[in-house]
Amino acid sequence: MRVVFDTNIFISALIFPESSADKALRKVIQGEDQLVISKAILDELLGVLARKFSRDREALARVAVLLADIGLLVRPGHKINVLSDEADNRILECAVKGQADIIVTGDQALLNLGNYTGIKILSLRKYLDM
Repeated sequence: MRVVFDTNIFISALIFPESSADKALRKVIQGEDQLVISKAILDELLGVLARKFSRDREALARVAVLLADIGLLVRPGHKINVLSDEADNRILECAVKGQADIIVTGDQALLNLGNYTGIKILSLRKYLDM
């Protein structure tokens, strides 16, 4: 199954070992699901890690390499403007371009959509319960 994680899932997985988000990322690492990621998601993630968690360049580079190694990097060419938060729209763009089956998020605006063009939008708990 192809899956897109929003930035907060990545943050939780990387900052809190053994968290539910870490378990979700391990599903990808173990080959149970295929991660789909875009440069926009990666840029947002690295920016948050640098600003809010004081990660240095070396740590950021390791994260970028890890995600590039385990994920399918897509380059959305079509802008989507469904939600008011631009970062949420970037998640949708990535999922559409990468032909994802699921978006995993804690973002209420995304969760309220329920699905987008046939892509299920699930909470972390529902994803792990699958």
